[in-house]
Amino acid sequence: MPSESGKTAIIIGATGLVGAACLEQLLESAAYRKVIAVTRRPVPIRHSKLIRVETPFDQLATALEGLVADDAFCCLGTTIRQAGTKAEFHKVDYGYALEFADVTRRQGASHFLLVSALGANAHSPVFYNRVKGLLEKEVEALGFPRLSIFRPSLLLGSRGQNRPAEALGIRLAGMVSPFLRGPLSRIHPIRGDDLGAALVACGEADGPAGKQIYHFDRICAWLART
Repeated sequence: MPSESGKTAIIIGATGLVGAACLEQLLESAAYRKVIAVTRRPVPIRHSKLIRVETPFDQLATALEGLVADDAFCCLGTTIRQAGTKAEFHKVDYGYALEFADVTRRQGASHFLLVSALGANAHSPVFYNRVKGLLEKEVEALGFPRLSIFRPSLLLGSRGQNRPAEALGIRLAGMVSPFLRGPLSRIHPIRGDDLGAALVACGEADGPAGKQIYHFDRICAWLART
């Protein structure tokens, strides 16, 4: 078991918008003595607490063997456009993410923190939402003592990629955000670095056992603790 002097975190998706912010916050957190980053490409960070594991995700189970952690952060995600096909999207957002959850659970992780999406529903007619919902369902079935599912709406921040539709959505979000109150607050956009900070705040703190789902207002509550 990890040392009582500090927890060990393992994160996948640490080179993405949310994952990079989450990794940075984990490295600065006094609650974690060790941070394992599992990536397909190099992480441009050097830190005494950081253990870098670079691997093709088709070899994920082998790369994760023997890596014991308390908290597992899954920030892995793509888009159908980026992936190229629905099948490739499913492989990344469902297949790799579920394999990460399965292996980390079997190796002792007690808290799984998952970045999902607003509208995730295993029975949704929308393919993207259905994949996210199926992932949530399968991860829950693994039996983590604590499961924290974050369902953000539009994520704001620089990804270094040209996404015209997303850029338009961000402009529109800026116009309507002041009116997103009450039940509509769930569709309020959030910055990727803020979501990363909220994930780490949730990991640092004691919380209720079982599954908890966090939408915008509850994400902001974690963010307020940072």
